[in-house]
Amino acid sequence: MARFKLDENLPAAAEALLRDAGHDVATVIQEELSGASDLDVHAAARTEGRTVVTLDRGFGDPRRHPTAGTAGVVVLRVPSQDANSILGLLRLLVPLFEEQEIDGTLWVVEPHRVRIRRG
Repeated sequence: MARFKLDENLPAAAEALLRDAGHDVATVIQEELSGASDLDVHAAARTEGRTVVTLDRGFGDPRRHPTAGTAGVVVLRVPSQDANSILGLLRLLVPLFEEQEIDGTLWVVEPHRVRIRRG
């Protein structure tokens, strides 16, 4: 079971999808971090031991958001940011979350490719 913090740019159904897969999920919106800076969201996730899941490509910059010592970051890169595209990509990731270590890594996820970078 992974612990996720979903950014405000993900559809509400993403929470249910990951929770139904057995994961512990919190959202930026629930925690009243809407509009908070990326640095604040990343710091809150680090403190809580949660993996950030976002569409925000800025989280893919390891100089601004280093993943060493964190529960990791997952950046979803979809051609269309509609709910169906995002949820479809998350459905593909659910089995990988069980097989691969997320802690301390940056995942950049596209429909046909997952790049994982440590640290």
